[in-house]
Amino acid sequence: MNIVADRNLPLAAEAFEPLGDLSLIDTPDFRPEVSRGADVLIVRSETRIGPDLLEGSRVRFVGTASIGTDHLDLDYLAARSIAFANAPGCNSHAVKEFITAALLEAGRRLGFTLRGSSLGVIGVGAVGSKVARAAEALGLKVRLNDPPLARATGDPRYVPLEALMDADILTLHVPLTRNGSDPTFHLFDKARLARSRGVPILLNSSRGAVVETEALHKALADGRVRAAVLDVWEGEPAIDAGLLERALLGTAHVAGYSLEGKISAVRMVRDALVRHFGLDTASPPALEPGPADLPLIIVSDNAARDEDAVRTAVATAYDISLDDGLLRASQAGPAGERPAAFARLRSGYRVRREFSARTVSLPERRVNAGAALAALGFKVVFRP
Repeated sequence: MNIVADRNLPLAAEAFEPLGDLSLIDTPDFRPEVSRGADVLIVRSETRIGPDLLEGSRVRFVGTASIGTDHLDLDYLAARSIAFANAPGCNSHAVKEFITAALLEAGRRLGFTLRGSSLGVIGVGAVGSKVARAAEALGLKVRLNDPPLARATGDPRYVPLEALMDADILTLHVPLTRNGSDPTFHLFDKARLARSRGVPILLNSSRGAVVETEALHKALADGRVRAAVLDVWEGEPAIDAGLLERALLGTAHVAGYSLEGKISAVRMVRDALVRHFGLDTASPPALEPGPADLPLIIVSDNAARDEDAVRTAVATAYDISLDDGLLRASQAGPAGERPAAFARLRSGYRVRREFSARTVSLPERRVNAGAALAALGFKVVFRP
């Protein structure tokens, strides 16, 4: 069996080499001439899968090391009886940590306190549910919107989207869908944003087209949206430079790019491949990130509030301002070079470990900050 996998996936060789003849290639090199000789393709979300790539090939299985599937032509795969697998929930902890960092940094930049502020979580699946728990640990008042879960469970916690439109902050965690009962394409369009009963901060780490670019431009210009934190963009990798300029924080679709999340995705796709072909799983490889060997995060006793102490620890573990600066620098060059620069930020992203790999040292009086950090996933130790 010939397997072609994206070389940017961590531990790809360890995962797939035991299962067949493996070729590792760069993301732009997934071309028809490559797929014609492959039985299996293992890709990232940047690679579009459809007839342009697969027509005339012998590919029987496509695995994508991502939660989303909007880069896959699922109708075409079904018509060709090509199996596929994605990795739902693989990076849910990483996205939760991205949103945590974004909330704390937005509070610092805009001068507001998270505790007591209201947060609407739109989409309460593997990611949104973790974001909700993290926000509660930070003291936010959380409201939830998820129509499919509302129908399936009847749980009154899930309220209509309109009931969230007076929240201080809105964060989006939905798939990109254009059909069905709950389409999310341009879910936040001009009409939706005009119906806001407050001046929310809008965070989008789901898919760019969930928010209509021009509508968000206008809402930010008119002051109907206080600020935007955007990790995803319509038209990636050719993003709207003007919207980046207006955004409070902008990053290059890297919210889920922790090492742990990437390895989890590889593991999930490998397991699906093994199941599909009925391969021997007697000795599966140990696909783990290994020891972190990271320095202790020492939070001084100078923080005025517990929230400041938490912010310091989180920013040390994951500096969202660094990713914001890198994206802005990448888009400062000639317009024709910007899409490639955006793609390079993603493919060459640094190693980022999750909060669970970090230990925070706090003064013993910071009990509340310690409880919040422990709920966020950190190991916490206290000192006199």
